[in-house]
Amino acid sequence: MANFSKSNVPQFSVDVYQNAYLPEGGREVNAIVTVTSTGGGTTGGVPLAGVDAVPGRGSGRGTDAAVVLMVDCSGSMDYPPTKMRNARDATAAAIDTLRDGTRFSVVAGTHVARDLYPGNGRLAVADPRTKAQAKEALRGLSAGGGTAIGTWLRLTDRLLDASGAAIRHGILLTDGRNEHEAPEDLRAALDACAGRFTCDARGVGTDWEVKEVTSVATALLGTADIVADPAGLAADFTLMMENAMGKEVADVALRLWTPLGAEIVFVKQVAPTVSDLTGRRTETGPRAGDYPTGSWGDESRDYHVCVRVPQANIGQEMLAARVSLVLPDPSGGAPRTLGQGLVRAVWTDDMVASTSINPQVAHYTGQAELAHVIQQGLDARKAGDLDGATAKLGRAVQLASASGNEDTAKLLSKVVDVVDAATGTVRLKAKVAEADEMTLETRSTKTVRVKK
Repeated sequence: MANFSKSNVPQFSVDVYQNAYLPEGGREVNAIVTVTSTGGGTTGGVPLAGVDAVPGRGSGRGTDAAVVLMVDCSGSMDYPPTKMRNARDATAAAIDTLRDGTRFSVVAGTHVARDLYPGNGRLAVADPRTKAQAKEALRGLSAGGGTAIGTWLRLTDRLLDASGAAIRHGILLTDGRNEHEAPEDLRAALDACAGRFTCDARGVGTDWEVKEVTSVATALLGTADIVADPAGLAADFTLMMENAMGKEVADVALRLWTPLGAEIVFVKQVAPTVSDLTGRRTETGPRAGDYPTGSWGDESRDYHVCVRVPQANIGQEMLAARVSLVLPDPSGGAPRTLGQGLVRAVWTDDMVASTSINPQVAHYTGQAELAHVIQQGLDARKAGDLDGATAKLGRAVQLASASGNEDTAKLLSKVVDVVDAATGTVRLKAKVAEADEMTLETRSTKTVRVKK
């Protein structure tokens, strides 16, 4: 384990959990990499050690952050009329939570994106006066028009880019389907914005498309959730903004170096949510590549790394991968290493050693399968494949029970009647509230940490 530390700035540590032993002919090495950041948090306003201000990217200071709030103002936000009022109140609560000195903007989203406050392509600097002005501007929001989320994201990207802030974050609220732009337009917008800012996405009510909202959060390394009752928006927005204000370091990457002959099979974030990063690798040199992790405050995340190594003889040992947490230099210089860990491979004829599965690896393999079978089960249910849905959701109940994922188990129990959790024996409920099904689908990727 290696640390990156200095008083009053985030300190990163990297821990590797694995069974390094392989049988003769064994080639696949699995490890859970736990990355922990401490000493940052919402008290910040201090620069990251040794990271100086860089034109156009900021200094890594706690207040060197910019946030854009994207509020759906399409016609459906008027049904019921309280929905628009709740959205205005929630946005006002988020504005109140902004730390003084943070740059911010409010975008009104319909089939076009409108720079509501402060306007003119600028961002305001949060203080009592600008917060009051922004909340006054919200009073003018009314519902009307369509939904084209890609246009909201592109305007947000332009605003955040103009801010020059180091930490750039979006919060997106929608209540409807993205019906006024083609799916490929939204995908192109997400591709264009990936790596430029992070974004949390929320669906309010039950008339939106889960896969659209979760695709925004996945592409932009944020969170996705449902707020089925619009009355809960203010509390949710306040918590989201508090988390955004806790971010101290932006653009952190997980760098994997592998020796000649070894290859990365996959890299997944597995806690607090499951997110496959394999396809998001950026080559950074001979046999090395970076995987984006976004912005960090006081928090800990787990990653599952799978490496395929060359065959070797009994008794041999090799470094399968070197895992580094790096902070790229925007000016093109050498990145700063925040922490490092090693993944090893040792070949043995001890069958007990080579066949035992590391508890962390076993736990998160189950959590990733849990997320996968929930999606498969709900898709099967929508397609009318009741036998397939029963089998997949039954397996989900079994996995949730075995791993102690009580939150997911409760969500599953609203979609199926559980006969025997241990064996995954369930019956599909005849009637399921739409909000319950959407909540299960939206939160299916949330995991529980392995019990140490």
